[in-house]
Amino acid sequence: MYTPEIYKNENSEEINKFLQENSFGILINQSNGKLCATHIPLELDVNKEGEDILYGHISKENPQWKGFTDNDQVLAVFSGPHSYISSSWYDHENVPTWNYIAVHVYGKIKIIEGEGVVESLKKLVDKYEQNSEKPIRIEDLAQKTMLQSRGIVAFEIKITEIQATRKMSQNRDAKNYQTIITELEKINTDQSIATAKEMKKCPI
Repeated sequence: MYTPEIYKNENSEEINKFLQENSFGILINQSNGKLCATHIPLELDVNKEGEDILYGHISKENPQWKGFTDNDQVLAVFSGPHSYISSSWYDHENVPTWNYIAVHVYGKIKIIEGEGVVESLKKLVDKYEQNSEKPIRIEDLAQKTMLQSRGIVAFEIKITEIQATRKMSQNRDAKNYQTIITELEKINTDQSIATAKEMKKCPI
């Protein structure tokens, strides 16, 4: 991912927090000579060897998984807040742009089988059920229901490289930076408010 130096984020703590909070990503690989992409939750974790990984699963009916064994190189893409930035908000002439946060995770994928499949599902469900009034637990599901796990391909991705971009108008002076925040809040969409909130975390 091309990222000018001013927008690079190399703070591993911030990146990990971002991945945990924005875990619905896009898994990309090559299968049968074609690029394939699937939108799925990809959870950050550490394996038994102490290596940083992403874990997840896709349907067996999805042909993308057949490329995992032919070429284990994959890319996972994660997006955060983003919004259009009008140059009419500046006190000088310039071009419009876009503010956004994105993380690209490169790694080597391997298929998980046996008890590892259930363990992967358990961690995923526990994470997203923790705030439910009546949380569901994998351990409590009937054997008949759990037979559906035969229809998925679970995997883990050993992370080899992370590229993170945080483009939030860092190249503007304090006056224009604050104006951008104000104008984003005026637009009052989910994305514009989230972008403004992100900009407020690191005021100029």
